Amino acid sequence: MDKHRSADVVITGAGPAGLTAALYCGRAGLVTVIVERVGPGGQAATTAHIENYPGFPGGVMGPELAQRMEEQVRAFGAETVLADVQRVESGDGFDVHTSEGTLSARALIVASGARERPLGVPGEAEFRGRGVSYCATCDGAFYRNRHVVVVGGGDSAVEEALFLTRFASKVTLVHRRDSLRAAKALQDRAFASAKMAFVCNSMVTTVLGREKVEAVGLRNLKTGQEMEYAADGVFVYIGQVPNSEFIRHLVNTDAAGYILTGEDMSTSLPGVFAAGDVRAKYLRQVATAVGDGAVAGVAVERYLAGHP
Repeated sequence: MDKHRSADVVITGAGPAGLTAALYCGRAGLVTVIVERVGPGGQAATTAHIENYPGFPGGVMGPELAQRMEEQVRAFGAETVLADVQRVESGDGFDVHTSEGTLSARALIVASGARERPLGVPGEAEFRGRGVSYCATCDGAFYRNRHVVVVGGGDSAVEEALFLTRFASKVTLVHRRDSLRAAKALQDRAFASAKMAFVCNSMVTTVLGREKVEAVGLRNLKTGQEMEYAADGVFVYIGQVPNSEFIRHLVNTDAAGYILTGEDMSTSLPGVFAAGDVRAKYLRQVATAVGDGAVAGVAVERYLAGHP
């Protein structure tokens, strides 16, 4: 990428929200540049099987859906730059500073998503990549005929635990509460799986091992009893942290760092819009991210029409 170039709109993030926003901006004839750190699709691209996105009665593989979205966006002229967004400056428009140079834009759509929240326990960072993972689709095949622990009780945790049963001989779901929070359809599938086991009312207190993960420390939150639980891998799904650090100095966020928006995805700074998992919202799913992206794309078109 040129060290300094211009666009009508820069979109940070190529997940479903960012790609949909780019589709609408491209169709409106706007010079559109997407800045993405890894590749198209965001977390959707690392999800093995998506069964609640309309139009796919049998479900769709996450990478396939991401690829289709990205192809459609390219057809309307949007460009993707692989880079890290480092900071944004506001003045006469916006300067988006990245690891590959600076992009100047008349409007900005923040669609940078969220990342998995770490456990924050001893051993987690030490064994990351050596038994600790946050992506079953990425790493599940390494645990063929092994025993893994999945931490969490929501949709993501149960979905990824079920995916891991394709490889692992046993998958134990550890959850802080006495019942799961995942959708009933997911729970039914999990409880019906002969490979699934459940440890409720418990939390992981440490990750143990020598060269790689060999066990986790568990504490029962009702009795206080502690134990070591043998496992070859730990997959963590206990919530998310918004990727909003580069823009928080310019826009209003909630206490957790999620960007506050209006109905049209506008933020507290005119010309900056937010869509998808990075914004404060009730539900974070591919379907809602696509809706956010569509609204943001149309809102940017109307904003720029009023600010020639």
